Amino acid sequence: MSPLTAEEARADLAHTLTTSGALRTPGWQAAFAAVPREVFAPAFSIRTPRGLRDCTAADPDFWATVYSDDSLITLRDAAGTAISSSSQPSLMARMLEAFTVNDGDRVLEIGTGTGYNTALLCHRLGAERVVSVDIDPVLTEAAREKLRRIGYEPEIITGDGTAGHPGSGPYDGILATCGVHRIPRAWLDQLRPGAVIVANIGAGIVRLVTREDGGATGRYLPEEAGFMPARPVADHVAATAGRYSALIVRTPGRTRVEPLPVAREEAADFYRALALTRAMEVVLVHHGVLGMTLRDGEKTTHGLVHPPTASWARVVPDGAGAVAEVTTGGPRDLWAERRALLVPWFRAGRPGPGRYGLSVDPRGGHTLWREGPDRLSLALT
Repeated sequence: MSPLTAEEARADLAHTLTTSGALRTPGWQAAFAAVPREVFAPAFSIRTPRGLRDCTAADPDFWATVYSDDSLITLRDAAGTAISSSSQPSLMARMLEAFTVNDGDRVLEIGTGTGYNTALLCHRLGAERVVSVDIDPVLTEAAREKLRRIGYEPEIITGDGTAGHPGSGPYDGILATCGVHRIPRAWLDQLRPGAVIVANIGAGIVRLVTREDGGATGRYLPEEAGFMPARPVADHVAATAGRYSALIVRTPGRTRVEPLPVAREEAADFYRALALTRAMEVVLVHHGVLGMTLRDGEKTTHGLVHPPTASWARVVPDGAGAVAEVTTGGPRDLWAERRALLVPWFRAGRPGPGRYGLSVDPRGGHTLWREGPDRLSLALT
């Protein structure tokens, strides 16, 4: 069998996204069928069961890989953390379908990245109606050149995306392809009433519609998902939990023994990420950082750390996983905070993202809510 051509691989991806239900409307289907992803990711790394694999146009499976339903890592920071990628196409498709804009609408994209998603917006709406912002001048310059190469010249701004870009507003929609802690007040100020916001907060994607009072409300999409977080400056090096392993393992603190409320593998990333924000997790097995997987028969230490307050927690379950020795330090009891939020979530049947809504008031306060017999209203800090 001869290798796929670019056109065949592109058509296969669009067909796969359509048959899976990720793509549903003709405008976005046409965009995925037309925009060449390889222009925006000519070389990349891709995650495989054996680890990261580098891929270039010289590889025999390049076309199948660049048009796979996978995230393609294109840039890393000085510490090796991925800071730019061409996101998983099925996730992009679901977000774009949730981004219910119409012909003639003007939109703001937060996080230009490679420029691939920008190109999809340009194909659907026209480049003159697309403004895209990214903190990294290297990325914006490269994206501008690649977009121009395929005939699109949207307005691309180098700057802090969390501040939006008021000079070209107001907008009918904001689509963020980077993770944000909360919806910035600046975004709401730059949107017309009835405008749509699609953004990653926590480990989920929320779709909000702005109100006449300047607030916004909406619901989360059903699937868990996440993007690389917005960077405060272009050369920012992201903190990783692993660097705090010695603090978590060796530091004396306040120790107690208590029952475990819920097994780690049962705690949805979506709810944990919202319930205890900006706290990083690390799991150490025999003092080696192995990610977030429990390993039967091995002594496991679970750690939480909140660098802004120098708070941390060390949780060591017993062999049966029923109780744990909990040690905490710093002004916040991170484990108690997590336990207080996870126990009601577990008793409610572990509801996923699609059960939740989010409201943002005119002053920028955020409330996570859940309807039904297990209703919830939780102010997010």
